[in-house]
Amino acid sequence: MIDEAVPETRGASDRTPADRTAPRTVAVWDLPLRLWHWALAASILAAWFTPTIYDRAHRIVGYTVLGLLAFRLIWGFYGSRYSRFRMVGVRLRAAPGYLWNLRRGITGRYIGLNPAGTLMLVALLLATAVSAITGALSVTVTFFGIWWIEDTHAYASDAVMVLAVLHVLGVVLMGLLQRENLIRAMFTGRKRIRHHG
Repeated sequence: MIDEAVPETRGASDRTPADRTAPRTVAVWDLPLRLWHWALAASILAAWFTPTIYDRAHRIVGYTVLGLLAFRLIWGFYGSRYSRFRMVGVRLRAAPGYLWNLRRGITGRYIGLNPAGTLMLVALLLATAVSAITGALSVTVTFFGIWWIEDTHAYASDAVMVLAVLHVLGVVLMGLLQRENLIRAMFTGRKRIRHHG
């Protein structure tokens, strides 16, 4: 099921049969969102490999992540159509049924994030926020050496990496089920839409 109607291309009736069977794409993810996505992915990887060995770099990456999270929060309200959080509640409520149907290979068709993707987005943002905030707190005078801050940071960081791996696996699986290169779509910002005749 397509979550939002995609306008037909102007002059569609003038197209040749070959044109009508060619795959069409629609712009989904804007450039700021794509840059944010890949910057966050790179920052999470850098943060994972730098603690205790390169503490200064780890702190810089941590503050970068906090800045990226702040940007995403703002962009979720003021960004382009598919960057906004307006459908998050609806998709989260639909997520259990969607995941149940995935067992039978029923994926539906969403131009933006599907319910499973929305669930992953929320989980990753929350886990990343907890990891970054507790990391920042742990280097302050007030919270330095506090065991529950350090433990929370460690557990949240592990959760971020587990979720990131699940995210990549989910994207690959969905790409195979829907026969679409979703990783490329996050570079180009465009997704294929089905031809309706």
